[in-house]
Amino acid sequence: MTLKVIGAGYGRTGTMSMKLALEQLGFGPCYHMVEVFRNPASIGLWEAAADGKPDWAQIFAGYSSTVDWPSATFYKELADAYPEAKVILTLRDPEAWYRSTQATIFAREFPPNSEEPFLRMVSKCVGRLFDQRMHDKETLISVYNRHNETVQKVIPAERLLVYDVAEGWAPLCGFLGVPVPDSPMPKVNTTEEFQARQGPPIPESAQA
Repeated sequence: MTLKVIGAGYGRTGTMSMKLALEQLGFGPCYHMVEVFRNPASIGLWEAAADGKPDWAQIFAGYSSTVDWPSATFYKELADAYPEAKVILTLRDPEAWYRSTQATIFAREFPPNSEEPFLRMVSKCVGRLFDQRMHDKETLISVYNRHNETVQKVIPAERLLVYDVAEGWAPLCGFLGVPVPDSPMPKVNTTEEFQARQGPPIPESAQA
């Protein structure tokens, strides 16, 4: 099995909904950060990738698509490694994206030198993108916007879909060349759902 779809969008841009949508359309299994939780042995592989020694074949063995972090960090390398794969850049309003990160994935700390492998891996694969300044609004939005602009410059237009999951099935199915399902587009992993899984709610001032 080889990757057919590569998600270039950062976390909290509808990536879990995209995972479920791609799987429903026949592009599964789809890799997502939740797969790291299910397979802790992969943490070391992602650390190695962040250190410039990726083993994509091992990481994505059994998967036909990938979205979310940590893979979104390496979208260009993956696009080169899988030249037949299509690339999807999921987008979201920058202000809403920032608020969502603070209420969910960035609500905890990811120390670069943590003894916890998962925290260290996230620091390497995600924290480095933001110079470890995960709560600095100006930094996060600047990096987010620059990333989205760069993806559209380096990935050929005919290979790329710039997409908001709120657009529904039509653009996604048209791009992938598959029929539009009768069922609604998946919409999961909202801020509230994320917080319910993680524990006590984040103060309203920080929520998306």
